[in-house]
Amino acid sequence: MTAPTSALNPDQGKPAPKPGTQFVARQPILTVDEKVFGYELLFRDGVEDFFRHDDPDQASRSTLNTAMLLGLDVLCDGRRAFVNCTRDILLKDYITLLPSEQAVVEVLETVPADDLVVAACRRLKESGYTIALDDFAVNDPREALTDLADIIKVDIRETSAADAADMVKRYGPWRCRMLAEKVETREEFLATKKAGFLYFQGYFFRRPEILTAHEIPANRLTYLRMLTAVSQAELDVREIENLVKSEAALCYRLLRYLNSAAFGFANEIHSVRHALAILGEREVRRWIRLVATLGAGQGKTSELVLSAMVRARFCELLSPKIPHGDSDLFLMGLLSLMDAILELPMSQVLDNIPIDQETKAVLSGGASRLRLFYQLMLAQESGEWKTASDLTSQLHLTESEVAESYWQAMRWAREVSSGT
Repeated sequence: MTAPTSALNPDQGKPAPKPGTQFVARQPILTVDEKVFGYELLFRDGVEDFFRHDDPDQASRSTLNTAMLLGLDVLCDGRRAFVNCTRDILLKDYITLLPSEQAVVEVLETVPADDLVVAACRRLKESGYTIALDDFAVNDPREALTDLADIIKVDIRETSAADAADMVKRYGPWRCRMLAEKVETREEFLATKKAGFLYFQGYFFRRPEILTAHEIPANRLTYLRMLTAVSQAELDVREIENLVKSEAALCYRLLRYLNSAAFGFANEIHSVRHALAILGEREVRRWIRLVATLGAGQGKTSELVLSAMVRARFCELLSPKIPHGDSDLFLMGLLSLMDAILELPMSQVLDNIPIDQETKAVLSGGASRLRLFYQLMLAQESGEWKTASDLTSQLHLTESEVAESYWQAMRWAREVSSGT
């Protein structure tokens, strides 16, 4: 068994990540009404990379807990955590380090349904854990586990629509809840929903649904005007005050936000003018961008808005280490999902906001000196670790500072969103 702090990964010779360095990403799992049910956690270094021996002593269990699973509430925001489990993890009960009411045991497609695995899953089920079967397919060799499974995940990229529908009829809804994986478009979401799937994993909700050309609704126009106002070289505080006052909900958000623990001002702030005066120019720009994003995202999945905030803060934290000229990397991260939040084409969003050419180019998919960093942001978010590692090297960053910045960004976004 590996030692708690100095042991090496036996395969790669890399030191185990120290506590506080979190190489982890998450993929949201949504319900039929597009609410977040939970997250599949993607660790760069899986649990078994550091636990390959036969003596799971308390010190190593502590290492697992602190180095890889610390801060699970921040990662999953109180929702379910889907954790990939190999045969070794199942048999050694490592998953029991996580609370049964939050953890979902996701049995990988490579796990054979032998007697020991069946017994381990039954043991976990009796202890209150939810069991999910990952990448379940037609004639799947894990059939023996379906009686214990609560959730069956089907990769719609690898399964025909007819086969997926047959599996729904066979295993759901009375036996298991069916989850469609790799749902990338609105059409796929609607089709799998109609077929009887109850959960959905993929990034369909991050793509705007533009049905017909239409006028921008008044409140969305207000949010765009706010973003425009704080993107000007010179702030017009009176204009910003009037924009905030024009939306009662925004006034409430501003005052509640500034009186929250995120700021910790000694005296309570009672008016918009007082708030704008006490914030200062940099924080006014930042807050207006946040509140416009939160306001525009009302009625959308909370994950969409939270992701925009995580991206923005991640970019801001690394901005001192990245050559970016006059570009505002916080704004770049925030705007990267604004098309989905506002349900407008990105071109229309960018036409309404005066931003620098490099940011506009990268958000439009064009050539930009910000391209590598933008791609790193996306790779880190989605757990594409090889790509993230390559981009980190090209940008002359270290993997630890990138991972730590992303972790801090997730913590910050959760604190700010809960404070508003």
